[in-house]
Amino acid sequence: MAKKVCGTNYPSSICFIVVNEFCERFSYYGMKAVLTLYFLTYLHWDKDLSTAVYHAFSSLCYFTPILGAVIADSWLGKFKTIVYLSVVYVIGHVVKSVGAIPTVGTNNVHISLSMLGLVLIAFGTGGIKPCVAAFGGDQFDEEQGSQRQKFFSIFYMSINAGSLLSTVITPILRDVQCFGGDCYALAFGVPAALMVVALVVFIAGSGLYKRNPPQGNILLEVCNCIGFAIKNRWKRSKYDSSRKHWLDWAEEKYSKRLIQEVKMVLRVLVLYIPLPMFWALFDQQGSRWTLQATRMNMAFGESFIIKPDQMQMLNALLILVFVPVFELIVYPLAGFCRINVTPLRKMATGMVFAALAFGAAALVEVNVVRSVVDPAPAGECLLQVLNLAHGDVRLKLPGSDAFQQPIRYLQDPPAYETLPASGEELKIQVAFNGKLSECNFTSEQQEAYSLLLYSDSTGIHCTQVTDHITKNEDGNPLLRFLNTYPDPVNLTVGAVTFQVTSGFSVSPNQTVDRGSYPDVSCCFPAERCSLLDLELLDFGASYTVVLVEESGSVVAHKMEDVKANDVHIAWQIPQYVLLTVGEVMFSVTGLEFSYSQAPPNMKSVLQAGWLLTVAFGNVIVLIVAEGAELEQWKEFLLFAGLLLLVFIIFSVMAYFYTYVDLDQLDEKHRHDSGREEDEEDEEEANDVRLNRKSTRL
Repeated sequence: MAKKVCGTNYPSSICFIVVNEFCERFSYYGMKAVLTLYFLTYLHWDKDLSTAVYHAFSSLCYFTPILGAVIADSWLGKFKTIVYLSVVYVIGHVVKSVGAIPTVGTNNVHISLSMLGLVLIAFGTGGIKPCVAAFGGDQFDEEQGSQRQKFFSIFYMSINAGSLLSTVITPILRDVQCFGGDCYALAFGVPAALMVVALVVFIAGSGLYKRNPPQGNILLEVCNCIGFAIKNRWKRSKYDSSRKHWLDWAEEKYSKRLIQEVKMVLRVLVLYIPLPMFWALFDQQGSRWTLQATRMNMAFGESFIIKPDQMQMLNALLILVFVPVFELIVYPLAGFCRINVTPLRKMATGMVFAALAFGAAALVEVNVVRSVVDPAPAGECLLQVLNLAHGDVRLKLPGSDAFQQPIRYLQDPPAYETLPASGEELKIQVAFNGKLSECNFTSEQQEAYSLLLYSDSTGIHCTQVTDHITKNEDGNPLLRFLNTYPDPVNLTVGAVTFQVTSGFSVSPNQTVDRGSYPDVSCCFPAERCSLLDLELLDFGASYTVVLVEESGSVVAHKMEDVKANDVHIAWQIPQYVLLTVGEVMFSVTGLEFSYSQAPPNMKSVLQAGWLLTVAFGNVIVLIVAEGAELEQWKEFLLFAGLLLLVFIIFSVMAYFYTYVDLDQLDEKHRHDSGREEDEEDEEEANDVRLNRKSTRL
């Protein structure tokens, strides 16, 4: 007899299964939470390629469960399938973590190891996905239906708990500094360790598990039945056209009950055809929405800062809140108001909420991009002027009306001006103290420049430097120093050191943490050191700090080359709320509807079909990300519009769908079986009578 959990009627083996699932989900969602930023900041891919690979990986994770189900049901059984594919899963995590160590080979090696690791992880997580929950259900006896139902509730709570904790913790681990940058090796290594724990815990309970032998895969039987019907119909339809349904052509080989059940499943699977579009929107939380968060203000007060990849935890958190709210309040209230809320109507409404979420995301994006400096179009360049001469200057550019107003000493440039970029030397006239001088300016198209103007006893001089106008991928500010002193200077901002040579030299841009810096160390030769106050260096900004001498002291004048992110990340909360409401109405209801409309032995077929809708949804994002080349807010509106179109199509399909009562179907099957038995008995009796007549003759 199976051991029980103390004081309950639950088998002890489920403890190992629940802990295994929690660790595995922590491992998967933790790794996935930082994946997009890993592609962007570590592998240095652009946003579209990062999004495409992210969704290609997600898609593969939902194609492989079919393979896992076939292996478990037809060959190894659930226990061995979970163990063997978990080993593959662990190897994938280890390879992925090694690929995130900067000292291991070149960037091509990192890419190769990362892709190999992701493929192994996809086969591991996808392969065990259909097995673990079913294996947990196998631990209960037939009469333990209520305990099994409660187990599944605990099981899915462990999934959400693992997801919630991992999306909070792994971005913090990523932000730890190692190897001179974000520690992705640690952010991937901890999920790898959790997967090792999951495997060890699962194996530790092996002596307690109730294991059912492989009994054949119903999915393969359904596919074979459909294939036989199509093949048989193609061969014999010319000679026999009396069958009502094309699946009836499988009657020569398969039972009428199986054929009837396949018909029911296909009716539901047809409704699945429009569903991938919902998942195309839903799964962009970890890609496009995370990228949007990097260009927003992530500070809640002075002390708390949220990471852009931590916002995904809102979905897991809101799911835990919304599921009971909808089940206990919203749906009963709708019933009380005599609103007929059918499962298909819930799913259609969920689509609308997801479309509204992307409308909200588009509205946020329109405001986010206002602080972004757009690169110059082809044939043009961008230019700003920093006046370091002690007095106002005026500029005159041939063939351009830019810089009409005088530029004051140490004036923070209001914006970049767009100029023609011919690649040839341009003569710029500079008026200073009543004298005219010429500056030579050479530009390349689609580049951004700063023109530094400074004076000495001989007149005014100019130097041009190339600017970095792209916002930092992780949301932190970029900083550089301009040294007006004749001596080199070393500065320390937080953990970052700047070395600036003498004579109006500019240091390269470096990333610093967002925050206030009232005590920046500034040291010249002969240990002449002082402290500078840079005040707040905010999210998304690029700063040029000019070091000048005033009253015998070093003074820092801060210029903002690229504006700070001025849209707060809290504005993403409405889109997460809308999308999670959509998920509750669409996903939870969709699984419930599917299970209610198919016979018990066909539930695995519908589970496979449901997972395939998620896989194809991610394929849609992959295609749009690489092929559409739209501005981000337009892409969000495109997805919202496509889902509203799918909503209309799905609503029409749902209108003509007839719900099936499985209890009545079982009664019909029992009646038909009894009638068939009576017909067989009658035939046998007729045969006996005929034999007697033959004997008398």
